Amino acid sequence: MKTERDEQFHQFVVSRRAALVRTATLLTAGDAHLAEDLVQSALTKLYVAWPAFQRADNPDGYVRRVLVNALTDERRRWWRRSERSMAEVPDRVAAAHHEGDVSDGLRVALKELPPRMRAALVFRYFYDLDVADTADALGCSEGTVKSQTARALDRLRTVLGVNASLATL
Repeated sequence: MKTERDEQFHQFVVSRRAALVRTATLLTAGDAHLAEDLVQSALTKLYVAWPAFQRADNPDGYVRRVLVNALTDERRRWWRRSERSMAEVPDRVAAAHHEGDVSDGLRVALKELPPRMRAALVFRYFYDLDVADTADALGCSEGTVKSQTARALDRLRTVLGVNASLATL
């Protein structure tokens, strides 16, 4: 038997899941499988804390914070630390790689950043949040957002070897 809480949560998931997956995909630098895991973890935590979510002054900020916390928790898992990323799957023909694909290069460069730096960039530049809203999502001070963003942009410029196009960010 569905309760009113279950129905409200169901409606929330139906209306917001796609946006949560998009945000999680950006936070994971394009790792679709990890993004799905993050959304599932975040939705589980959100269901448990549903009354607090409903009382929140900024529900969007609350959800962003839950996603960032889920990413941080995921990175701390022992089996994640023992996984080794590989550029190509062994025993498979290499996929055609297009040199100069900026979005692919940006995705790879984003993977080089620590999760909180990546989250600062995602919220500031992909979602155009101001410093205060980004700080709220990350659970840190506005000064930390500014320094994390500046350091992240410097790293991206170094990794991408681009000075002019990112200088405007």
